Amino acid sequence: MPIDLQTHLMKQISLILSFFFTAALYAQNGKVSDSFSENFNDPVLDYFSYGSTGSKDAIKWQTGVASKTDSSLKVLLLKIDPMDSAGAGRGPEIISNGFTSFGTYSARLKVPDVKNVQPNTGAVVGYFTYYMDSVYGLSEIDFEWLVADPSIVYIGTWTGSRGKLHRIGRTINLAKGIIYNTIYKEGYKRTPTSFTGAQNQPETIDAIDGYDASSKFYTYGFDWYPDHITWWMIHPETRKKIILWDYRGSQRGIPQHHSYYRMNFWHTNDWAVETNPTTTEKPLHAYGLEVDWMRYEAAKY
Repeated sequence: MPIDLQTHLMKQISLILSFFFTAALYAQNGKVSDSFSENFNDPVLDYFSYGSTGSKDAIKWQTGVASKTDSSLKVLLLKIDPMDSAGAGRGPEIISNGFTSFGTYSARLKVPDVKNVQPNTGAVVGYFTYYMDSVYGLSEIDFEWLVADPSIVYIGTWTGSRGKLHRIGRTINLAKGIIYNTIYKEGYKRTPTSFTGAQNQPETIDAIDGYDASSKFYTYGFDWYPDHITWWMIHPETRKKIILWDYRGSQRGIPQHHSYYRMNFWHTNDWAVETNPTTTEKPLHAYGLEVDWMRYEAAKY
């Protein structure tokens, strides 16, 4: 058998095995979600539930409320509580009621604007999947923004078991068209290794004139499959899809088991903006994240 045909067959077999592996996990661990769309038009959530390990203050979340940016929109409003301590789970968060896996994820959101009130606020908006399985480890795919500089987007994944986590990630200044890094690292503090070739595509990104994730609603998404993950957004003027990172060429860093679909907003005291180490101040006000909608389109096999 020719080598290239043999390689192709091996890849197809790997994809099929990944699919059945995920299906087996579903059967073992609980409810599987079909495709769904949450529009946040009503005061009750259909496909998500609220969660937070921090304060129980009622100001932290509302759904079906008028957007302060566009009064014609009903949105999910997540507000950070200045009384909450630092930590990803302590801020407001919504979590899908069922597991999700391979397919397309998308959302339209506007991050808080803090530049004229507290420009060095240490706070993170997370649009992501997350589930730590006791056997198979972590399944996490991220879009993140540090509100102190909403021109920068952080994308990537975390996989592996507790104490042995692995990160693939890319940091992009979309207003300037700068890719600061595209890396792999083990744990939080290990020295990162830069990706090249198929794992580093596209190698350059055009600037989006005036991009500021806190200035208006933008649509973001990612396509998650066993052999690749593609992070993207919709250009606000042309409406064309912009590929932020098309990661393929290896299964390293690609979650292979199901997760939960999430959105959150939380205080960080140790993660600063790429270009400004002073941006870890405790939030002084109840800044608000607005989410217009979130969708999940399950992969069809």
